[in-house]
Amino acid sequence: MNLQTSAAVIGRLLLGGLFLLAGLDKFGGLEGLAGYIASRGLPLPGVLAPAVAVFEVIAGLALIAGWQARWSALALAAFTLLATVLFHNYWAMPAEQQMVQQLMFMKNLAIVGGLLMVAALGAGPASVDARRAPQRLAAA
Repeated sequence: MNLQTSAAVIGRLLLGGLFLLAGLDKFGGLEGLAGYIASRGLPLPGVLAPAVAVFEVIAGLALIAGWQARWSALALAAFTLLATVLFHNYWAMPAEQQMVQQLMFMKNLAIVGGLLMVAALGAGPASVDARRAPQRLAAA
């Protein structure tokens, strides 16, 4: 495996794994997550909480496998950016919380950057997308 292939696989595993584990973890605390969502004034927290968990698991798995990786990465980037602004708005936090929330905000922006790289460059050669590409070309 060359550097490009190895880096793409490891990058997808790390990015997708983050969302997969976060989504699975959310299933263990849906009530608390719904309360947190409600505390930010978002509608339908009882629906949003499990929907977010399902989304993170499915999109994380898709990214790991490299299946529809560009779309998965774009969806996760948009989700992460929205969640970052809504839940890590350090500028509106009490002074004792600002440093940690700013760190979380910046970490999430870096994750969005990685996801946008996947969206721009694709999943790489060791992916479901790459294996399906010859089939799509043959069918055309």
